[in-house]
Amino acid sequence: MSTSVVPPGAVPDVPSATAAELLVRDPLDTRRDARLAEARREGRKRRAARGLLYLILLVGGLGMIFPFIWMIVSSIKNAQDIYTLSLIPDSPTLDNYSEVLEQTSYTRWFLNSLIVATITTASVAFFDSLAGYTLAKFRFPGSFLIFILILSTLMVPTEMLVIPWYMMSIEFGWTDSYWGIMFPGVISAFGVFLMRQFFTGVPNDLLDAARIDGFSEFQIFWKIALPLVKPAVSALCIFTFLGNWNAYIWPLIVVRSEDMRTLPVGIAFFSSEAQSSFHLIMAAAALATIPVLIVFIIFQKQIIKGIVLTGIKG
Repeated sequence: MSTSVVPPGAVPDVPSATAAELLVRDPLDTRRDARLAEARREGRKRRAARGLLYLILLVGGLGMIFPFIWMIVSSIKNAQDIYTLSLIPDSPTLDNYSEVLEQTSYTRWFLNSLIVATITTASVAFFDSLAGYTLAKFRFPGSFLIFILILSTLMVPTEMLVIPWYMMSIEFGWTDSYWGIMFPGVISAFGVFLMRQFFTGVPNDLLDAARIDGFSEFQIFWKIALPLVKPAVSALCIFTFLGNWNAYIWPLIVVRSEDMRTLPVGIAFFSSEAQSSFHLIMAAAALATIPVLIVFIIFQKQIIKGIVLTGIKG
């Protein structure tokens, strides 16, 4: 087998088509390279904008969480270090928490808030869902007017309703009782509106098929329609629980005895009595955030989904 040897300095033979490609660029390749370069520039711009956005969100998030961090740090400081600006206490202690639990009826206040928030949340979840289902899936004389009247109550400030609520509480003897604290919130207009909007999206054919199978109307609501709007129910329960857990104005008005105070009211009275004992006040406030943190950690996906769905459905 013979092998051709190219002398040094000699140019090997190249086919004419290949030589032309080496000398002249294809216009399509040129445009493609230009598009790739433009895409790279756009990608760098998007990454820079995304990085700036993340930086802004990080600064905003730190600004929002800093008071909470300060509260936790202050709750483990002693009376001498409470006025220092250091985030790392010199001698951290948990005695503040035990002192709050021993000097006050904190456990009873905590239990009162838990009972009120839990029962009110269960009531709102059931009755608002039932009312929303009825207004969404049944047509009867005055149904739309009833819905408009329910929505109109959202325009009335809570402060304007306090006096009628208080007069009712005195008239029926509900003051200084669990029912007196709970009755304004056992059914919410916002919950009825929210559930009606979601039940409107449930297919009527599915409900008609259940009626043909012999289901009663309540069975259709409970076993078929309600599971289909579970994200909305979860969001409503979370918002209701947090709202009742943090409620202050109405429990302050209707409650008279110390044993019936809810946690926000009890902490407010304790703050006025403790005066300059800010380390104890911070410890009491930190304990009050435990259920809120638990609810958020467990149901954070539902909270985000509920906020998104509340903004979309309408």
